[in-house]
Amino acid sequence: MKNEKNIKAQNGYLVLGILVIVGLVLIAITIKTELPQLLLLFPIVLIVLRGFFIVNPNSSKVMVLFGAYKGTVRENGFFWANPFYTRQKISLRARNFDSERVKVNDKIGNPIMINVILVWKVNDTYKAAFDVNHYEEFVRVQTDAAVRKLAGSYPYDNFDDEQAELTLRSGMDEVNEALENEITERLSMAGIEVMEARIGYLAYAPEIASSMLKRQQAVAIVAARKKIVEGAVGMVEDALQKLSADGIIDFDDDKKASMVSNLMVVLCGDKEATPVINTGTLN
Repeated sequence: MKNEKNIKAQNGYLVLGILVIVGLVLIAITIKTELPQLLLLFPIVLIVLRGFFIVNPNSSKVMVLFGAYKGTVRENGFFWANPFYTRQKISLRARNFDSERVKVNDKIGNPIMINVILVWKVNDTYKAAFDVNHYEEFVRVQTDAAVRKLAGSYPYDNFDDEQAELTLRSGMDEVNEALENEITERLSMAGIEVMEARIGYLAYAPEIASSMLKRQQAVAIVAARKKIVEGAVGMVEDALQKLSADGIIDFDDDKKASMVSNLMVVLCGDKEATPVINTGTLN
């Protein structure tokens, strides 16, 4: 497999100056000698003119002579080269690619919507021009394939797979690094340098999004209730110990159970408790 070969073309201004001088001399000789046959040399001048080309900053020209790769001109400016060269322009600028949102299945089979934002540029013009067909389309297809493979390697979250330490939602740094490595490996054959790759959009597919939202809400409610109960138990325990230690009241088992029940209802209830004044005895 060949790699890019840099070549230096002739200064275009110098060749243009020489060509203008030759043309003026040719016209002068034709007028002086009155030999119109010399005008037949003008097609050669026109052929030479075809050799001029411009390379803009962060651009390049791939030179091919009758099917043979001769090299790449990366230096920007006005140049002249063999007029029989065919020249293919390849941009060396960094480019953004925001892929379409695709529906894929994560590691445990849940359908999700995902897309990737890729920053890339051409590093080897020979590979980009000749090792793949339409390198820009190659970037799009291979990026899509890499995203599908990545999504199938991790669960979206750890609701269904509690043993999973790394998920698409929680392990963004590690996942983005894995995505960048996967895309770099796929695009290296096209001479493409991956500057950055990251997940731009991640969500459950619409058909299960509402169900998953309810599940997330339920998990959040259970977690919140658990914290409330833990706090309430601690408060009730502290209250009973404080009342007993200060000798305010002695609790038998029935009174203690009634007190605990009332405090737990007050502390764990969704609504504010309505106070009831007991004018009798605790019995």
